[in-house]
Amino acid sequence: MKLCIKQKVFSWVDRFTVFDETGADKYYVEGEFFSWGKKLHVTDLTGRETAFIQQKVFSMMPRFFVYMDGVERAEIVKRFTFFCEKYEIEGLDWTIEGDFWAHEYRITQNGREVVSISKEWFTWGDCYALDIADSADEMLALAVVLAVDAVHAQANAAAAQH
Repeated sequence: MKLCIKQKVFSWVDRFTVFDETGADKYYVEGEFFSWGKKLHVTDLTGRETAFIQQKVFSMMPRFFVYMDGVERAEIVKRFTFFCEKYEIEGLDWTIEGDFWAHEYRITQNGREVVSISKEWFTWGDCYALDIADSADEMLALAVVLAVDAVHAQANAAAAQH
């Protein structure tokens, strides 16, 4: 199953549409403009929240929590390294590796690919393709990828200030 996350080019708040393989809207992702720490709400086409992603404020390294149905499912943490970016997915038996700057990475569970992420080029605005191996992992994989992207963006913003 494939999903595409299209970030709106001109937006005051985080606002994304997630499309399915046919180009039809599947989920909407919207950030809170006035909030303490970054917060993202993922909703289905009916407006029902399917996932919630929240930044932990006052943390040494960027970290975000993924909630589904009010239950914390995962915590995404950027680890300090000198030569490459390293992220951990706590709470799940998932590992993540790849080139985060190029948006080319994959998440696996015991060697089985859960989702691969790749940047779509030649599009107006950023579009990220998610290839999800098992449809049962769709919502959790989408939420984890969004959280990884938020951690990556937060780390880059902090580095740019120094």
